[in-house]
Amino acid sequence: MQLNRKLLGHIYMAAFLLYLMLPLVVMAGAAFNDSKLPTVMPWKGLTSRWFVELWNDNRIWGAILNTVWVALAVVALAVPIGTAGAILVNSVNGRVRGILYGLMVAPILIPGVVIGISTLLFWHQFSIGSGLHLSVLGQVSYIASFVMLLVLARLQSFDHGLEEAALDLGASHAQVMRRILLPHLYPALGAGAAISFFQSIENFNVTLFTRGGADTLTVYVFSKVRTGITPTINALAFLMIMFTLIFAIWYEINRRRKAKIEAARENDARRATALEEAV
Repeated sequence: MQLNRKLLGHIYMAAFLLYLMLPLVVMAGAAFNDSKLPTVMPWKGLTSRWFVELWNDNRIWGAILNTVWVALAVVALAVPIGTAGAILVNSVNGRVRGILYGLMVAPILIPGVVIGISTLLFWHQFSIGSGLHLSVLGQVSYIASFVMLLVLARLQSFDHGLEEAALDLGASHAQVMRRILLPHLYPALGAGAAISFFQSIENFNVTLFTRGGADTLTVYVFSKVRTGITPTINALAFLMIMFTLIFAIWYEINRRRKAKIEAARENDARRATALEEAV
């Protein structure tokens, strides 16, 4: 019975991974197929022409550059705004806390089309036209909520007695923030920055209504779908997947190396303590 359960578990895991990876494999295969359509069937031969066309496509590189700049600007604004919101929600109690929490989470539940149109109409009242600057502001209005949730979850494990002890010892509020609270929040801030960056890169609805005449990656792909998509998009997707895999592998190797170093330090400390006790 236990063997059957183990076998079924392996079958389920294999089917799950196949379900996740097969579309990516097909998509990547189309980048190497010598066909004008993004498909692997029929296979017309191995080619690298789509990567060459991708390299020579100035519009797509301009769209990628705009996307990266917008994403970095979103990170620079969403992380401090979300962190400040989390600290504010965590510092109040009662009904006020519930109201603040609901107001800050609400943008996540609003459709992107509504946020995009609202951002455009709101800033138009101040004679500010559309452009990538409005795309940044529109995306920050809801991406900051993701950061707030991550930081708020991290704050639940924070010992407020450390703040009181530091203040009693003469530390200023700025020093407490910089040397006690922020170091505790670094993991959540890093995760919030990563989520903000990738949420901005994949954003379409808000950007479509606020970008003006500028191109971003999602808008460019959308325009190619309407006018006639070619395997250059598959080539771009393949490069992005490879970059993501390399980054994930590097991160995991670095994490294991740090964990190994930390474990070695703990073992050395235990040995030193044992020797002191023996003496």
